[in-house]
Amino acid sequence: MNAPPITTDSSDSAVTTTPSRHGLSPAGKTAPEGENTIVDLAGAEEHSRTNIRRSVTSSFIGNFIEWFDYAMYGYLAVVIASVFFPESDSNVGLVLTFGLFAISFLIRPIGAIFWGHIGDRLGRKTTLSWSILLMSGATMCIAFLPGYDHIGILAPLLLLALRLVQGFSAAGEYAGAGTMLTEIAPSGRRGLYAAIVPASTASGLLLGSLLAALLNGILSDANLHSWGWRIPFLLAAPLGLIGLWIRRHMDETNEFQRAQESEEVAVGTGEPQKSPLAMVWKEPKALGIALAASLLNAIGFYVILSYLPTYLSEELGQNHTDSFIATSVTLFAYIFSVLFTGWLSDRVGRKRIMLTASIAFVVTIVPAFMLLDGAGLFLVIVIQLCMGMALALNDGVLPSFLSEQFSTKVRLSGFALTFNAANAVFGGSAAMVATLLIGWTGSDLAPGFYLMAAAVVTFFAVLAARETSKHELKRG
Repeated sequence: MNAPPITTDSSDSAVTTTPSRHGLSPAGKTAPEGENTIVDLAGAEEHSRTNIRRSVTSSFIGNFIEWFDYAMYGYLAVVIASVFFPESDSNVGLVLTFGLFAISFLIRPIGAIFWGHIGDRLGRKTTLSWSILLMSGATMCIAFLPGYDHIGILAPLLLLALRLVQGFSAAGEYAGAGTMLTEIAPSGRRGLYAAIVPASTASGLLLGSLLAALLNGILSDANLHSWGWRIPFLLAAPLGLIGLWIRRHMDETNEFQRAQESEEVAVGTGEPQKSPLAMVWKEPKALGIALAASLLNAIGFYVILSYLPTYLSEELGQNHTDSFIATSVTLFAYIFSVLFTGWLSDRVGRKRIMLTASIAFVVTIVPAFMLLDGAGLFLVIVIQLCMGMALALNDGVLPSFLSEQFSTKVRLSGFALTFNAANAVFGGSAAMVATLLIGWTGSDLAPGFYLMAAAVVTFFAVLAARETSKHELKRG
């Protein structure tokens, strides 16, 4: 392919020469105008394709790394409980461990405000680069924390501080990647591109699940509690550097650049520059719908794909390794399912698929928990697969659905604020609430009813939204 035309200045005029395999066209001669136009268009098209590939790859890998770091705390909850909360009652230690997990989520709305402002003001790339740097650094530090036996109450306090840093950084990750992929997607493919976010998240969780199963399978309990649990957290440093390098080589989206140019014009005419947080409150319906629509994901994701291995082993007495195997199989299927539902939503609409997901949860989730009690490994895998597929119907569409609710100038702020608020209140507490509900009610089915209630709320939120899959992104 010919290289882009080169313009050289002389005392008389600008002379355009066109490089070719044989060199420049003769000095002083102007290349044909049509050839220049073709070369310019070809170069721009190639750059666009390269930028899309880079954005997709970096979003997938970066999100994968970040959520692998974040997931390890959940998958190793039983071990961490004994290291940092050596209570005589193991259930108390487990509740305290999940309590720390929940507390770290409370900072996510603050992180959402911060990352949303950065992303809508300085760019999606800036948000994603800094979020992965903070997450990986905090996760690596957890690997070096001494336990309660060595430094007493300081151990859980330091763990809490690092979990808060993780929660703060995670607030910008999901929304930042979802916003970027929605904005760079070709026409008619926003659902598919945005579905890469939950697919990459599940990929990180899958690696965490496999590693947890491996550690539980090859290490004795003594070694796992002594040093084995630290191995996944040590991986944060090299993985984080890889993710940071990839994200530093991304370009900003055209949607963001157009919004910036519009803002510069407004400032030039004397209009005051408003913060994204102030502007996003001018879209109250979008905020309400996005917040309620995020509820099923917030509870369902953490109950089915993070808490369930602990539920199977601690509440139903099943083998640790078997419960991790079942979760790994579910995560593998979930990855492809969210991509399929994202693709399907570009054809049949976002609302139809998300409403179907909510109905599926209302009808099947409690019977599914009934069948888990006393089930063998094969039946556990089948049941958890069904749960995962119902969740994938919702989660594969959610990133594009949320992105399309807000205008470009506040898109990342609106997405981050609503998604993280739902996760702060309901997602981070899902495992702890499920454990407490079982204790209060005496029923192992309590988590199922909790998920059913979340599905009802999400159903009515999606019902109130307009269909956005066939419309251009809002640029107001």
